Amino acid sequence: MLKAVAARNEERVKAFAANWGYESYSTDWRTLIDRKDIDLIDIASPNDTHHDIAIAAATAGKMVMCEKPLGRTAAEAQAMVAAVEKAGVPNSVWYNYRRVPAVTLIKQLLDEGKFGRIFHYRAKFLQDWTISRDLPQGGEGLWRLDVAVAGSGVTGDLLAHNIDTALWLNGRIVEVTAMTETFVKERKHNLTGTVQPVGIDDASAFLCRFENGSLAMFEATRYARGHKALYTLEINGEHASAFWDLHDLHRIQYFDHHDEGRVRGWRNVHVTDGDQPYMKHWWVPGLQIGYEHTFIHQFADFAEAAAAGRSVAPTFRDGLATDRVTDAVLASARSKQWEQVAS
Repeated sequence: MLKAVAARNEERVKAFAANWGYESYSTDWRTLIDRKDIDLIDIASPNDTHHDIAIAAATAGKMVMCEKPLGRTAAEAQAMVAAVEKAGVPNSVWYNYRRVPAVTLIKQLLDEGKFGRIFHYRAKFLQDWTISRDLPQGGEGLWRLDVAVAGSGVTGDLLAHNIDTALWLNGRIVEVTAMTETFVKERKHNLTGTVQPVGIDDASAFLCRFENGSLAMFEATRYARGHKALYTLEINGEHASAFWDLHDLHRIQYFDHHDEGRVRGWRNVHVTDGDQPYMKHWWVPGLQIGYEHTFIHQFADFAEAAAAGRSVAPTFRDGLATDRVTDAVLASARSKQWEQVAS
């Protein structure tokens, strides 16, 4: 049951509550924490609010779901992990790409040993929405360009998705070497009206080594003209390889070296059948679902686990693991050296 929603603008939060069927609304999130009739707090606010809301919610005994990244830094995320684990409350971070059925299928094939030893992982996330020099930073809608609010740029926003999926599919990242760039050095700030330095990274790329010995390349940018949300990943193993593209999210490209040589090649697998991940809950085979369904999948998994008193991955501790990698990426970009990822 949707009990209450909180946001700063009263007129708009009132309309939002009415549109989506919330019983009430507030302009102060603390009032939701104090209510005894609310069991779950879902944090969908800017990054600088995650820490305080999550800790307050956990301390009050609420279940907590949080938008990514968990914290602006690993230190913030660590405090959030400590709070939910001390309280013993179910928790999860909205890294929803784990629940794209095609990506989940890759995970199943990996867990079944179909790939053998993993050699390579590569991922990218490309956008183009901040190229204009006239785009301001800060305030509603543009807080991702304000380092004080966001914590970082594409590293914590886009690469965080790439990294979480990679950790889930291929295990822990142990060391990174990275470079970042801020192409537009100054922008007008919406809240102050003054031109201020830009503190976020517009582009970020890094090489890394996984604990299993495999090598990887990651890239994210908001300056790839023509790309709105191009997220791709590829994993290459001893026996098989797989490739996935968000623009064609219901398909994987799959190569199995065990196939007979005469017909060996890349397969285009359409993930819509009932024996493929999550699809038995939707339409008949051949009919597709969309991006929004990944959130439904995660919430359904969360609710089922919470009913049994458990958390569902990605948990806050999983979110911390991603924040530790992004911290190492940013540190390497500053030091221009390889950096170890904290464990």
